[in-house]
Order: sequence, then structure tokens, then C-alpha cells
Amino acid sequence: MRGLILALSIIAMVDSAHLAEAGLSSKPRETSAPATTTMATDAASQETEDQIGLTRAKRRDVQRRLSSLGFETKVNGKFDESTRAVIARWQEERGYPATGFLNAAQHKEMASAAAEARRADRPSRRRVAGRPRSSPGVGGPIGAIGGAMHRVVGGIFRR
Repeated sequence: MRGLILALSIIAMVDSAHLAEAGLSSKPRETSAPATTTMATDAASQETEDQIGLTRAKRRDVQRRLSSLGFETKVNGKFDESTRAVIARWQEERGYPATGFLNAAQHKEMASAAAEARRADRPSRRRVAGRPRSSPGVGGPIGAIGGAMHRVVGGIFRR
């Protein structure tokens, strides 16, 4: 059995020898801009926004996302003049033509930027007095008893 394993290992090494010779290519790669980048930089209009199919709920979601990115606006599901101005400011900051209307790529980028902002703002765990608020995996009656004992014993030593 050992001989068979040794023979197969040697065959595999000999067969893959050509891979060891493969290194970095000196031939330049062809690069092209992703399709979403070119679409995102296109000027947005009422027509491109209509193609997204923004319902009232989706418009509220856009307004919430803008607010989470630091562009405060009323969350009412209506794209009035003030909301259009906020969208234009967001577009201007991102380097897009400031039209106040969204296209599909800009809508998608706004969603991902807002999600990233939410993840960055979320604390990993709540902390109380420099210690984790609760131990992970300790719950139920055992966790309640341990928490009560900690408060009683901890209170004695803090005085």
C-alpha cells in the first residue's frame, strides 16, 4: 500500500512539473472598465430613475440611506425639491453629474455605501465599565444566576 501511495505521489509530482515553471507573465493584461462604472458615471434623468421602479417604500429607503451617509433629508417617500437637492449633493461628492435623479448603478452604489456605513458604525459588542456586557454563549438560568452573583459579589468589592 505504501508503495502504491509513493508511486502515485511521484507520478503527480512529475505530471505537475510544468506548473512549477509557470511564473509571472511578462505579457500585459487587457484591462477594461467594469460596466457598472461606466453606467454610474452616465447622467441620470427622470427616465433612468423610472427604470429603477422606485415605489414609495423604496424612495423612503433611498432617503434613509442618504441620511445614514450624512445627507440629511425627510423620510417621506416623496422626491421633492429638497430630496432632489440632497441627491445632487451626494452625486457631486461622488463625482457624478449632479442631476438630482438616480440611475440603476448609482442606486446600487448608494445601497452598498449605506450598508458599509452601518457596518462601520455598529459596535462589535456593548461594553459596561470596560468589560463585555455579557459573556457569549451563557444564557438561560445559568446566565441569570451568574449575573445575579456577579452583581452581589461585585457590589461588595466595589464599596
